[in-house]
Amino acid sequence: MKSKRNAIALVRLNAGSRRALGRARDEARFTVPAMVAELPPDYAATLADLKKRIQESRIKTVLSANAAMILAYWEIGQIILKRQASEGWGTKVIDRLSFDLRDAFPDMQGLSPRNLKYMRAFAATWPNRAIVQGPLAQITWYHNLALMEKLKEPDIRLWYARKTVEHGWSQPILCLQIDGCAHKRLGKAINNFPATLPPADSDMAGQIFKDPYLFDFLGTADPRREREVEHALMGHIQRFLLELGAGFAFMGRQVHLEVGSKDFYLDLLFYHVKLRCYVVVELKAVPFEPGFAGQMNMYLSAADDLLRHPDDKPTIGLLLCRSKDKIVVEYALRDVKKPIGVAQWETKIVKALPKEFKGSLPTVKEIEKEMEAQS
Repeated sequence: MKSKRNAIALVRLNAGSRRALGRARDEARFTVPAMVAELPPDYAATLADLKKRIQESRIKTVLSANAAMILAYWEIGQIILKRQASEGWGTKVIDRLSFDLRDAFPDMQGLSPRNLKYMRAFAATWPNRAIVQGPLAQITWYHNLALMEKLKEPDIRLWYARKTVEHGWSQPILCLQIDGCAHKRLGKAINNFPATLPPADSDMAGQIFKDPYLFDFLGTADPRREREVEHALMGHIQRFLLELGAGFAFMGRQVHLEVGSKDFYLDLLFYHVKLRCYVVVELKAVPFEPGFAGQMNMYLSAADDLLRHPDDKPTIGLLLCRSKDKIVVEYALRDVKKPIGVAQWETKIVKALPKEFKGSLPTVKEIEKEMEAQS
């Protein structure tokens, strides 16, 4: 009898719980997304536009904050420079200044004595406020430290700052570009672009291709055959793409083209998103020969017919040779109708940093470690 009463009570309890849960569900209000069929026709386009605007706003906020910080660092450096000149501030004063500033702003990074000295060096390096407010304010403090540490000439520093903004280089990639002397190589490939491309495309393509290309990541080996070079580059495809530059997308190697009754194979095929065209790269482990231009001209004609989409621009060829004679290359390209660039490749990098400048400042990694320790 007692078991029966307990069972009835349990049923009533469960029923009461279900009624309470039902009331809770009735009282709750959930926002349910509308079905796709109920949305207006322009909803997707409007959503994409809003996403784009929000993303751009967030990027502007970050860039604005970075620019404000860079300018603040420059102003701090200017004040320290003036006090040193007028009142003879020394290291001990800067150490005390760092202590008091960190005490006043405990949540702010970058106020160590060493970083204050970097701010002073930054202000001394760039006395013109207008220049600081330009490309230097659009890159991070670590980028600016790398420019000061690795380069001596203001014009070259500005060149790398502008390229960093243009290509979105990270600080490590900026250092690689500096070590590889990119300012001496970009836009240096011999080409026939002015005669084979519209002016705007010719100018852009001319600035994209380098000479020489540095394959230092292959080691000091001197491959004797094109296939050896190709295999080595494919084993380091990320570094190879980095050396080619921004905008190159890898499409394939030994790409098959059937021309008439014969088969031909392109060494490497890329697509350049800014030029909006295919780029055929042919590797040569020997010095340039005039016949290479004729072979590339045929490859480009076939690629335009077999690969090119109606919206794509004419395919461009890049011949990478072990060495070249400038005059021979210019004669070989003179009457070729397809756009071709010729450059040589090397496996060693000669560092451009002057001896007297080495070790004069702490490395960027040392600064990063110190700032991370303060966070």
